[in-house]
Order: sequence, then structure tokens, then C-alpha cells
Amino acid sequence: MNKAVAGYHMLTILSAIDGNSNLQEDKVVLQYIKENFKEAINPAKELNVIQSVARIDYPIHFNNAMNDFYMDSTAAERTHFLDLAVKVVIADHEVSHFENLFLNELFNAWEANYTL
Repeated sequence: MNKAVAGYHMLTILSAIDGNSNLQEDKVVLQYIKENFKEAINPAKELNVIQSVARIDYPIHFNNAMNDFYMDSTAAERTHFLDLAVKVVIADHEVSHFENLFLNELFNAWEANYTL
């Protein structure tokens, strides 16, 4: 996956992992699409790819996307992405156990020094 697609996959999984998706989460994902899908990438096609991943396999897919994004990004781009990831997770004013696990995995893998 390229950086834009990998980020979209991660944000979409973060939005879906708690079993609920809401308008505020969708707004953050749409912001990401507007910022990053300037190329000929089809978000609907990518959503189909994500929806074809079994929920039990979300951690593997998320990890693959996380590594792909990392390889193609700068530190500043990763910091900006982490901000968006946090916004997705807190958009519904609740942080589920799974959202917390995935977000922590992202921060730990990227060794991010990030404060809210």
C-alpha cells in the first residue's frame, strides 16, 4: 500500500473497531481523503478491501498498513497522522478497549512523543 491508502485503511479500522461508526469519525476520515487522495486512488474500492478483511484479522491488516505508511512518510507526516488517528478515536467521546489497543500499537511502533 502507498502512504495514502495505508493511512485510509488505518483510520477506517480505528473507526470500525469499536463496532460503531459515527458522523464525527467519518468527518476525520473524509478530511484525510481530501488531504491525501489527490492521485487516482478510489476510496470506495479501498473501503471494499477493508470490509473484506475479517474482524479477527484487523490487527494484522492494521499492522501491515502501519508499516507501509511508516516506510513512505516523514516524521512530520506521521505526527500529523497520529493527530488524525486520535481525533477518530475520541470523536464519539468514548475510547473503547480495542481503539485504545490499536492506537497504543501505532504510537509504540512509531515511537511517538505525542501529547494531547
